[in-house]
Formats: sequence, structure tokens, C-alpha cells
Amino acid sequence: MKTIGVLTGGGDVPGLNPCIKAVVYRAIDEGYKVLGIRRGWGGLLNLNPDDPASFERNVVTLDKNDVRTIDRTGGTMLHTSRTNPGKVRHKEEPAFLRDSEPPKAEEGEPRPRDFTPHILRVLERLGMDTLIPIGGDDTLSYGERLHTEGVKVIAIPKTMDNDVYGTDYCIGFSTAVTRSVQFIHQLRTSTGSHERIAVVELFGRNSGETSLISSYLAGVDRALISEVPFDPEKLAELVMRDKRNNPSNYAMVTMSEGAHMVGGNVIEFGEADPYGHRKLGGIGQITGEAIKRLTGEDIVLQQIAYLMRSGAPDAVDLMVSVNYAHMAMDLIQERVSGRMCALRDGSYTHVPISTMTTGVKRVDVSELYDVEQYLPKVRRVLGKPMFLY
Repeated sequence: MKTIGVLTGGGDVPGLNPCIKAVVYRAIDEGYKVLGIRRGWGGLLNLNPDDPASFERNVVTLDKNDVRTIDRTGGTMLHTSRTNPGKVRHKEEPAFLRDSEPPKAEEGEPRPRDFTPHILRVLERLGMDTLIPIGGDDTLSYGERLHTEGVKVIAIPKTMDNDVYGTDYCIGFSTAVTRSVQFIHQLRTSTGSHERIAVVELFGRNSGETSLISSYLAGVDRALISEVPFDPEKLAELVMRDKRNNPSNYAMVTMSEGAHMVGGNVIEFGEADPYGHRKLGGIGQITGEAIKRLTGEDIVLQQIAYLMRSGAPDAVDLMVSVNYAHMAMDLIQERVSGRMCALRDGSYTHVPISTMTTGVKRVDVSELYDVEQYLPKVRRVLGKPMFLY
């Protein structure tokens, strides 16, 4: 019996559990054994082939009863991590793989190590025939690395930012937009009651698409995105005009967490994770304080953040996640590997997994945004994909 492995990496999004369930049901019906790898690539990195207890901690055999109800909730029952075995910092190295003592503070962190040889040994030990990684750029880039090493890989793109290059749609995007629009509208009641200016900070590190589409659909007054630096004085002037022109005397501003002022930097905080990533967030508070200082108006500040990707998936994410799972199984049945499931021009298809490394997917500012007015501006719809780019 051939074995299929499935894992989820990076940030969680609604739609992961339905995708896992669809893979398991279809694979078992086709005569495969399914192994769920816990905590993304971390499950393979931390699996010690010489320690039986290590298998239970990092890998689980999945049958239909294990996944029967998981499609009703968000998140991932396999858990997740941002581990990339190709560049592991010393602090994340499993003890059984370390060949030196942890560095002292004054020595500095040694260069990340590549544990791909260990991953290949683990996959061989597990008898893995094909891997299905579900993730964004970083998770899938390591899947592409394994493909070049001869491992059979079928990738499924997911990210709330919808920014994996090579596909028009990634699992999680629609629900993130749906949640954001819902919370923006709900926040109008308090903002209007107190006649204030609301500053709503949304997720979006490098790509402002989630923020852009959410603000476009929610009809906010001004929207700041990662791709376009903004002038706080100009923003304050525009927002005050919006507030005065609103019969209820309030204004709504949304912004990506990766937005930044002209000449400023993206706001990061906290200790970097083992891969050098620091948390984003705080630009909403800084911008709100700047608007209050410039206008004298009180501010309602709200970070929607994790609420954007919480809860059960909407119908679009449910549809796409299940269909991507079936496409992955179709490819496995056809003995095809090294592909990424995708939606392009409104149709399900698949592309070489290496496609995701050949470009960067960002908001088409010239087509979708007014840089002078800090507003979504869709110049034409004809011929565009459902989510506009």
C-alpha cells in the first residue's frame, strides 16, 4: 500500500481542515495510506527515526473517522509552524541533530543549517510515496526543494493574502475578506455613535490585496496598502473632509499591517522567530495617534488581525479547498509530481511547483488603486479574474 503524506505550514486559514478531509477520504477510497505530518515541516525535522516515541509526536495515521467532522471548523487539525528545514537556526535544531553546544550571547547566532538530508532519510523511513504540502510561499518553496531532490510533491496554495505567484486564488482569501467586511461594518455603529474616526488595521505583510478588496467591498473612506507609502498630513486632511461630508459625522480608514508612511519603515515588534521573521503590527496605532494630533479628533483603533482568519471557511474557500484536494489526488493517480494546484482565468488547473518562485504577486496599483486619494479604484472589470487580479 502506497503512503501519502499531508502537512500544513505557515499561518492557519479557514479551508485547511476541509482540504485535509477531502485528501484523506479520496486517498483511502483509492487504496492509499495517509500520514498527517504535525506542525508543518517541523514534524519531519523533529522526527527521530531511532526513537519510537518520536513518531507519535510528529506523525499520525489518518482514517475517515479521524477527519469526519473537521471540515466544520477553521484552522488545521495537524497544527502548523513556519519551520523550513533548508534553513534552520540553531535555537530550533532538534537536540538529536545538534553537533555543537548552543552559542553564547556574545558569539552571535551561527548561520542556518540545511537539514534536507535528514528530511530525506525520514521520508524514506516513513515509506512516503507522495507529499502534499498545503501552504504559502515559504512552505511550498521547501516542497519545491524536495521535488528537485527526487521526492514526489503535489503542492496546494493557501494564504490569506492570496499572494502565491502562479495562481489566481489561494485557500483562505475569501473568508479573510468576508470576515474583514463584516467587522468593518460592525465597527461603524460605535464609530458613528461617538462621531469619531476609525482606524482598522488588517493583516497583510507584503501584499495589500486583502486590505484593498475588503475596503473596496466595505466602502471605507480611505484605505492604506502595503505597496504605497502614505503622507499622514495628507491622510488627515482627506479623512476630515470625509467626516464632514458624512451626515453621521464619522470616517472609516483601513490599513494593511505592512503599510508605512513616506520615508518610514514597516512597523515590526518582538523577538524574531527562528527564521528571522518579526511580528508586524502597530502602524494602526501610530497612524491613529498622528491623525488625532493633526485633527484633534478622537480615534477608534481596531486591529482585526487573527479574527480575519478565524472560524469556519465560507462557501468559496470550502469549494476551492475540496477541489484542490481532489485535483491533487487526480495528479497522484496519474503519477504526476512537481505540480501546484491552481486557479487561472476562472478554471482549475495545475502548474509546475517552481512557478511560484519565478515572480512576486502584489496589488496592481495602476489598475486597482488611487495613490493620490488613498482609495481602491477599479479602473476596469472586464477580463479580470473574480478577485480582480
